[in-house]
Amino acid sequence: MNINKIKTFGELKKSGYVSKPIKIELRDNLISKIKDGQQVFEGVHGFENTVIPELERAILSKHNINLLGLRGQAKTRLARKMIELLDEYIPFIEGSEINDDPFNPISRFGKELLAEKKDATPISWLHRSERFSEKLATPDVTVADLIGDVDPIKAANMKLSYADDRVIHFGMIPRANRCIFVINELPDLQARIQVALFNILQEGDVQIRGYKVRMPLDIQFVFTANPEDYTNRGSIVTPLKDRIGSQILTHYPDTIEVARKITEQEAKLNKEQSELVYIPSLAKDLLEQISFEARQSGYIDNKSGVSARMSITAFENLVSTAERRALKTGATKTVVRLSDFMGIIPAITGKVELVYEGEQEGAVFVAQSLITDAILKLFPIYFPKIEKLEKDLKQNPYAKIVDWFLTQEGIELLDEATDEEYKSELDKLKPLDDLIKKYQPNYETQDRDFLKEFVLWGLVENKKLSKNRFTEGYQFSDLFGNYISRSLKSER
Repeated sequence: MNINKIKTFGELKKSGYVSKPIKIELRDNLISKIKDGQQVFEGVHGFENTVIPELERAILSKHNINLLGLRGQAKTRLARKMIELLDEYIPFIEGSEINDDPFNPISRFGKELLAEKKDATPISWLHRSERFSEKLATPDVTVADLIGDVDPIKAANMKLSYADDRVIHFGMIPRANRCIFVINELPDLQARIQVALFNILQEGDVQIRGYKVRMPLDIQFVFTANPEDYTNRGSIVTPLKDRIGSQILTHYPDTIEVARKITEQEAKLNKEQSELVYIPSLAKDLLEQISFEARQSGYIDNKSGVSARMSITAFENLVSTAERRALKTGATKTVVRLSDFMGIIPAITGKVELVYEGEQEGAVFVAQSLITDAILKLFPIYFPKIEKLEKDLKQNPYAKIVDWFLTQEGIELLDEATDEEYKSELDKLKPLDDLIKKYQPNYETQDRDFLKEFVLWGLVENKKLSKNRFTEGYQFSDLFGNYISRSLKSER
């Protein structure tokens, strides 16, 4: 159908166009996509076997939907993705404030224009991208904002009495007729405002300032909310919950692989950063593990949740930390280091809500603890679990590394050292090469130095080596800060 050639209601009827309610439209298009094997909610990862099937069932049931979950669980993204299930274009009466369907106008303007001009009624077309309205629930939202109110300026300009329904100014919901309308953070909406939604959800009509206005709106409602028990700011009133067809629980990624996919998709890196900074696979896993540890930490309010945005912003900070070093040293290519993870602390402290114990320790301490916990969790996956050091070197793969520190001054990894200086410092520790070749034989060449530093941090966190932070970097030494090595030298 060539919409450019259809300008009047008469031409629309001749084209054979059939008007459908939005819920039927969504349902029909979903059925077509499922039959064709198309992915409906592309770019939303980790919900393939949980949230998306429930959402599809709700659409097939023609339900209004409440997406219930903690922050950063792609609730709004799911709602926005629903516009892909709408027809590309729909016709409406030109000039209508509420997108009147030419076959079934509901406003006074639409009815009068259609009665006057009949088949000559002018038609415009609305693209699906324009059929999405969104409102964040805040305490200052009023019934007038959402539904409508009397407009005294309109009454004065048109010289109409307040008794005339033409003086009504429609709110956001009537203007979203034949569209998807999303209210984010529904519990934050005052109870009296929630009550105003009852009729719209159940009967599909609006009531404005006592006017006897019956407008059977055609709207697909999607609400988002944090779990009712987890918020101190409000709740969804029971009669409103009763009128919402399906309540769907969202969740955080279940695996590091899914979390990585989300972070890499959402992180805003430009071409120059991608070409300049190489990120080892282990570094990406470690970054995601930090979020997993945060969701289980006793320092963080788990009821508030730890948003996926924390991993995304931390990823951007990690790349920027390496980029800054490359810019200062004049490098044309650099590799992320484990010490660069100190650069993600601002991304962590700004994203988590601490409980009392966390507040006592301080946000920076909590962020550093999460990095430590992540290293401890991943270390046994990549290398043998660290037990007590045994004298028999065959039984302990780390003994040669620890012994090396007993006779040497240690290793200094400066924040702004060039990649050559960084590599040269790590290459001093020859036993590291043997360990990595044995337990990570398939590593990428560019990942080698990160793996080496990861081993050192793992030994530190397992109390086999010591690590000291200086203004310009880190120093790794034996557990007693070279006390033993200095004693051996004095004896000689």
